[in-house]
Amino acid sequence: MVFSSLPFLFVFLPAFFLCYGLAPTRWKNVLLFGGSVAFYAYGALETPLYIALLLVTIGVNWLVGLRLAPGRPRRKLWLILGLIYDFFWLLLFKYAGFFFDNGAAVWNFSTGDTVSRSWSLILPIGISFYTFQIASYLIDVYWEKVEPARSFVDLGAYLCMFPQLIAGPIVQYNQVAAQLKSRSTSLADIDEGLRIFVLGLGSKVLLANRIGALWSDAQAAGFDSLSTPAAWMAAAAFSFQLYFDFYGYSLMAVGLGRIMGFDLPENFRDPYQSVSMTEFWRRWHMTLGSWFREYVYIPLGGNRVGKAKTVRNLLIVWLLTGFWHGASWNFLLWGLLLFVLLTVERAGLRAFFERHRWLGHLYMLLAIPLSWMLFAITDFSQLGIFFSRLFPLDGQIGGIFAGDWLEFGQIYGHWLALCLLFCTPLPKKLWAKVKTTPVAIVFLLAVFWAAVYCLYMGMNDPFLYFRF
Repeated sequence: MVFSSLPFLFVFLPAFFLCYGLAPTRWKNVLLFGGSVAFYAYGALETPLYIALLLVTIGVNWLVGLRLAPGRPRRKLWLILGLIYDFFWLLLFKYAGFFFDNGAAVWNFSTGDTVSRSWSLILPIGISFYTFQIASYLIDVYWEKVEPARSFVDLGAYLCMFPQLIAGPIVQYNQVAAQLKSRSTSLADIDEGLRIFVLGLGSKVLLANRIGALWSDAQAAGFDSLSTPAAWMAAAAFSFQLYFDFYGYSLMAVGLGRIMGFDLPENFRDPYQSVSMTEFWRRWHMTLGSWFREYVYIPLGGNRVGKAKTVRNLLIVWLLTGFWHGASWNFLLWGLLLFVLLTVERAGLRAFFERHRWLGHLYMLLAIPLSWMLFAITDFSQLGIFFSRLFPLDGQIGGIFAGDWLEFGQIYGHWLALCLLFCTPLPKKLWAKVKTTPVAIVFLLAVFWAAVYCLYMGMNDPFLYFRF
């Protein structure tokens, strides 16, 4: 079950919030925990052991967290054991196949043998996200930033909270610990949460899904058949799809959290308005960046350990960031590219672009879609073909199908224009002026029912970040 689905909108959501609203305060965490497990179980019906894994993970970390309370003996040992347990499952399900396949490839190359390279496990839904969240809980308790959860249900409500369980934002325990103990919801919170949710739903269904069809058409046609203009349109389409897909999910999560009395952290802040890659990654997937900064970069010494070690720390963070997104060489290459760009920007390029912002925008106009292509295309041969169409060194900018870019423009030109518009601050400024007027209500109703119509007609795609 996903947020952008009719069963969620018209069955799960009304039923859950009816029960949640009627439940006494002392039972709200129980209801949130139980409802979230039911939400997760719906998506994991074919792999019921993964439901058990999630529940056991909560139990193990609850017990370990109690062992990490101030004054308890062997706190560091318990922290290490808890983190080993948490990351063991992530490594097993997400990365074991990568290491096995590459190890087999090296063995076959060096020995001439033919060791089988088939290893794959179904990735538990949301494991990358909830592993980082529960790890932050253990570390925060060890650092004495928060008290350990005395209630198994409270910790379960934190980790399983259905708005952010599957694809974030990555919520650190210290950000919601107080709200888990005591929170209230006003009519104003419910109203604001519903508005945010509908805007997120529109971003996903009416923008991401529609522009994503251009990228799908480009893939179906074959990268080698694309003209250079069509290839650039496809790259722009994927960049817009990825943004509005993930931004829309994050907005819906924040909106649902607001209805329940939680202030979930912001995950995006107009990233495509950045003038440097450094600024971009302070605006994009902000909760992931915050996690790596607080639990990897700063513990390694951050930028307080000299230039050489600072560069080392950046390299570690960005290789891990790339690898977190997927067990594939293209993600490692993507992380390495970002490391190189950010290192060069630290050397003075960023300051130059901040002084000459129009040049910075031109720079990012190239850097954003090109970097996302490393993210989107996992097959290196296909990646090479696509880049050869973006930059045709042979001078052949035309594709196999004459005028393919004109056809793309006729079908998707208005969606490209709308996505470009909604990447700017202009819609937010306009919304701030009208959000308390009847115009806003009409607009939100139009967005909601347009999205419902698209879902009813089957015009929906899975959230891109579900695969991570």
